[in-house]
Amino acid sequence: MGLTIAQKIIKAHLISGEMTVGSEIALRIDQTLTQDATGTMAYLEFESMGIDRVRTEKSVAYIDHNTLQSGFENADDHRFIQSIAKKHGIYFSRPGNGICHQVHLERFGIPGKTLIGSDSHTPTGGGIGMLAFGAGGLDVAVAMGGGAYYITMPKMIKVNLTGKFRPFVTAKDVSLEILRILSVKGGVGSIIEWGGEGIATLSVPERATITNMGTELGATTSIFPSDEVTRDFLRAEGREEDYVPLCSDPDAVYDRVIDIDLSALKPLIACPHSPDNVVTVESLKGTRVDQVCIGSCTNSSLLDMLKVAALLKGKTISPSVSLSISPGSKQVLSMLSECGALTDILASGARVLECACGPCIGMGFSPNSGGVSLRTFNRNFEGRSGTADAKVYLISPETAVAAALTGEITDPILLGEMPAIEMPKAFRIDDSAVIPPAPLEEAKDLEILRGPNIKKFPDCYPQKDSLRAELVLKVGDNITTDHIMPAGAKILPYRSNIPYLSQFCFGVCDKTFPERAKAAGQSIVVGGSNYGQGSSREHAALVPLYLGVRAVITKSFARIHVANLINAGIMPLTFADPADYDKVSQGDVLSIDGVWAGMDSGSMTLCNETTGEKIPVVCAFTERQKEILKSGSLLAYTGKQL
Repeated sequence: MGLTIAQKIIKAHLISGEMTVGSEIALRIDQTLTQDATGTMAYLEFESMGIDRVRTEKSVAYIDHNTLQSGFENADDHRFIQSIAKKHGIYFSRPGNGICHQVHLERFGIPGKTLIGSDSHTPTGGGIGMLAFGAGGLDVAVAMGGGAYYITMPKMIKVNLTGKFRPFVTAKDVSLEILRILSVKGGVGSIIEWGGEGIATLSVPERATITNMGTELGATTSIFPSDEVTRDFLRAEGREEDYVPLCSDPDAVYDRVIDIDLSALKPLIACPHSPDNVVTVESLKGTRVDQVCIGSCTNSSLLDMLKVAALLKGKTISPSVSLSISPGSKQVLSMLSECGALTDILASGARVLECACGPCIGMGFSPNSGGVSLRTFNRNFEGRSGTADAKVYLISPETAVAAALTGEITDPILLGEMPAIEMPKAFRIDDSAVIPPAPLEEAKDLEILRGPNIKKFPDCYPQKDSLRAELVLKVGDNITTDHIMPAGAKILPYRSNIPYLSQFCFGVCDKTFPERAKAAGQSIVVGGSNYGQGSSREHAALVPLYLGVRAVITKSFARIHVANLINAGIMPLTFADPADYDKVSQGDVLSIDGVWAGMDSGSMTLCNETTGEKIPVVCAFTERQKEILKSGSLLAYTGKQL
């Protein structure tokens, strides 16, 4: 039986385990990336392991999230990351050099390599044929130290693309279509491979848009073949020597096959407040728009920006609309400037923002109160924009321009004929903003620079054989990491200060949670389906840990978050019968006896001491995960192993 692309890469990097769906496997990791919102904690964790130099082929630290420096906190974190990168063998991408996923695709991504990053959209690398995973900072720290990355062997989904795009239909519409088909939890436990004759019409940046948004499906990762399109992209980046052809075997077997006809697609739009709430743009025509944002790691490539500039040329945006443009990298911005496209963008009335994540994570450019914001981003979770009552829609750059010009949701086909875009044969290469690490001998004497906002890793609590705690918070389905630990300009600067950060935990759901959790001493949280979807931020586990959460019981979990909970020493359990979710209420006292035996058997009995109900809950921990929980955290477990 033949292998899929992902299975080939897994086989080449397998350290332990069997490639059987549902079993735990350990992978050797070639590359890592971090960004500054998660990086400070990841490097504190790496430091605690006592390893002098990273042991990957390449590790890169990017500064792209917390670039709004309204106080000392972000600047201090950047200085800390730069100093630790120089000392420990990590390349440092300076603020302004660009968004980690865009820059990594341009300058470092290599087909067939493995990559994990402390950002959930690391699967963007699948657009160039990498097996790229989003992960918590602890997992990244362990990989930098030469340790394996553990995942559950996924199922394989194949999406065949046929036909070719009609005018004003784009890769973003493919992403929204697959979200419409599968939903935000339809990819859980699966790797999505994209193929079919239609992929030949997609450039690497377009492929990267699709793999980027595979994260919103809950997929383990997404990947495209490495073919002549990939070779052309690497040649333009001056890296043709990194090209490796990579495709699935003709007799590869998939657990599910989905067909999408590109020629049948229409411009699509995701409505508030979920990426899978997808309808046609045409169905919402005439809806008033206050703000339009173009950029993010999803749609900030040179190709995206050249299209935007061509559509804006000689036109002026609606007086009722505020338009922002965020180029994905210094390379993109420089090339826009050199060819005159930047002038066309500025002349339209758009505001050009820094080459950074910016509005996508609520780091500036928040909408007006109650505002309607159309964004070429990947997430439209409630409150993520920085404005609690904003209505955020996800769209393609072409649909974004149409709305900016008309002041309302408009089918971009009404803009007329799509201008022809010619991509350059060679990109502008300037890696001066990527600072290499110091040589080993020099590095030994370097000082790590720490600011007062950088606090220690929270204390861990080894799992005991019994648990008794109050159910301090009960929440519903599709709770995101933005609900658990919000982003935004007011909160992100404190990602290295867990005690301060804790006052915002679950603030979107219940502002009284932090105070009540602290008063309880130790507590339990209950959630619905797909709990913890969204960002890979391990702070959504570390902050509840600090506040005393010892277990989270849900109908189901998102992949990265359940791993982060285990890494933090918090026990994730699921109801054996989802209907039992209704048998517990906030304020009930819950208990479990025989926790260790339950870990081995895969089932435990949850006693609701308030009502007397006996409720079966289940788990599927590997031997390694059991030891992590018994040790109190992945950090403590790794320390024992080392």
